[in-house]
Amino acid sequence: MAKVLLAEDDHTMVSLLKTLLKMEGFEVVALTSDDDVADAILRERPDVLFMDVHLGQQSGMDIVESIRRNPEMTGLHVVMTSGLNVKEECLSRGADHFLLKPFMPDELIRVLKQ
Repeated sequence: MAKVLLAEDDHTMVSLLKTLLKMEGFEVVALTSDDDVADAILRERPDVLFMDVHLGQQSGMDIVESIRRNPEMTGLHVVMTSGLNVKEECLSRGADHFLLKPFMPDELIRVLKQ
């Protein structure tokens, strides 16, 4: 079973994603907006990081760049999401996939199962 780490600051979105992903057979760990994403990755060892571009005080763009520089995080699949179409920037900074909000649940599941 794949493990997904959710880094999203919208509580409603987190609740919906947790329910959806668990129904699809994923193990899910959700962070709070204050959690250090890099520390959580090393602690939880997820297969996939699902991360919003804007995380309270943190920048998803900066986080994905630091993940890609860290040899301990090699192989982590990063899916980024935003209400703004910043796909090219996300991909160029190290994300594997980008989903524009609002996205359909089946689109998310398809990306996670790749």
